[in-house]
Amino acid sequence: MLIINDLSIRVAGRLLLDHASLTLPAGTKAGLVGRNGTGKTTLFRAITADQPTETGSISLPKNLRIGQVAQEAPGTEEPLIEIVLKADLERAALMEEEKTATDPHRIAEIHVRLADIDAHSAEARAATILAGLGFDEAAQKRPASSFSGGWRMRVALAAVLFSQPDLLLLDEPTNYLDLEGTLWLENYVSKYPHTVLLISHDRDLLNRAVNSIVYLDQKKLTFWRGGYDQFERQLAEQRELQEKGRVKQEAQRKHLQSFVDRFRAKATKARQAQSRIKALERMKPIAAVVEDHVRPFSFPEPQKTVASPIVALEGVDVGYAPGSPVLRKLSLRIDSDDRIALLGANGNGKSTFAKLLSGRLKGDTGTVTVAPGLKVSIFAQHQLDDLRPEENAYEHVRRLMPEAPESKVRARVAQFGLSTEKMNTPAKDLSGGEKARLLMGLAAFDGPNLFILDEPTNHLDIDSREALMMALNDFPGAVIIISHDRHLLEATADRLWLVRDGTVKPYDGDLEDYRTMVTGVSVDRREKREAKESSKADRRREAAARRAAMEPVAKEIRATEALMDRIRKRIDAIEDQLANPTLYEKDPNAATQLAKERAQLSSSLSMHEDKWLELSTEYEEGMAE
Repeated sequence: MLIINDLSIRVAGRLLLDHASLTLPAGTKAGLVGRNGTGKTTLFRAITADQPTETGSISLPKNLRIGQVAQEAPGTEEPLIEIVLKADLERAALMEEEKTATDPHRIAEIHVRLADIDAHSAEARAATILAGLGFDEAAQKRPASSFSGGWRMRVALAAVLFSQPDLLLLDEPTNYLDLEGTLWLENYVSKYPHTVLLISHDRDLLNRAVNSIVYLDQKKLTFWRGGYDQFERQLAEQRELQEKGRVKQEAQRKHLQSFVDRFRAKATKARQAQSRIKALERMKPIAAVVEDHVRPFSFPEPQKTVASPIVALEGVDVGYAPGSPVLRKLSLRIDSDDRIALLGANGNGKSTFAKLLSGRLKGDTGTVTVAPGLKVSIFAQHQLDDLRPEENAYEHVRRLMPEAPESKVRARVAQFGLSTEKMNTPAKDLSGGEKARLLMGLAAFDGPNLFILDEPTNHLDIDSREALMMALNDFPGAVIIISHDRHLLEATADRLWLVRDGTVKPYDGDLEDYRTMVTGVSVDRREKREAKESSKADRRREAAARRAAMEPVAKEIRATEALMDRIRKRIDAIEDQLANPTLYEKDPNAATQLAKERAQLSSSLSMHEDKWLELSTEYEEGMAE
């Protein structure tokens, strides 16, 4: 059992936890959730005694083994299988002692203990874990130094899973996994025999792999039974009740205070007034619900519409060396409104295919036909390193808008979902999620017809992922997504393409079918939402039709907004002039005319605001039909 009592933690002067408490029963599998920057990783460090605390205590059973993924991935010359086997320290020590032990009694004890910990099957278990995380038999025998950093982090994850600690701490483990690895990890964690505390923003993982949620919010910890969807529903209900209670209490307070104010001085009512004063004092205020709304994403529309197919491939081979294609015989087409998710394990060629579509790789054979004027943009996590570390977001966008006034540049940065403060923060000091927003905004800056996103949700919290999902659904161009986040894929993709066996082909099943194929575990179809009459493709076409029908209203809304903006700027300019005292002395008539103009403009602005409100309501109702 993990017991956190009255815990306060401060980092760099900032209070992250304030007298927080939590009890986590043994065997619990809990997801630790909360906005980025609230202190989830810091809490992990406190549990492992790597982070000092201000107040409170963390209690764990004696001799409890805690396991977490190493900060640095192994890069030695040892084979992967040996690195994983050595993670079980007890087994490794017993195996080493067995080589030199001479006392018959001690040798017997060693053999008994090795049998107790199932040491004879260790290599098979280690191989199974490595295979689940994407390493085939040949790869398991290769040295760790021959793999990239992301693959070596998988080895570190395999090592901690193999050691089977009593308390398993996992901090965003899917950030370096593909969809296949994520599906395997989900199944593994759900069957893990000990306690798990998992930091993740993957909604499906939190629904399937854990049985409870620990919520870090407002510097406090709360424990909720069930998966993430159940937690989210219960939290919304609790907040609604809390807000209703607060409103009701405020009304009671006003009523009591009104009575006190009216009758405190009257002798005949003094006793009743005093009783109501005491009632007010006893009434514990109900806190207002504090909701930190996430900033939306906004991707510009393509400047020019191109006809379908926007890309057509016929018998294309593509690779990095002549005569050695990674993908062969590609015959596919992409239409202007396609939403395609690429499935397939890392190393099968998803990124190669994305580079072919974006023009960064040329086909060796076959034909690639691209619609005239087609703009293709690509976002990939590794491009975060391409940001200029000393430049802030404003300076990055200024390079793309050298002639634009500052207000327009800042307005464009705001569309990325970055606050005014973050606009002026050097890229090196932005969080991972903020860097992703900046890079995504830069990638889509010119309004692409085809937007390719390679693992866009890494570093984004759950609410930011929802905002990205909404932005992609509103984006009128074609989208191709590579992601381990199934919730994002299910919400945005209409078609699935499987990259496997050296080619790319449409996949006929859905993501549940693919999950079953990868894990071998069939999921009860009753767990899925009730099937709707129309397919996702049909719903997308219906949404496109609604957008087209409401486009005249949308244009009028945009025109009204532009007019309101001009009126506001003129009012601001007039108020600056009227604020100058010398104006009234030098030219009182001009001051009078300016005051009249301001009044007229204010009236006009109010009229246009009413119009904008009516149009917005009409648009929202039209889009919701």
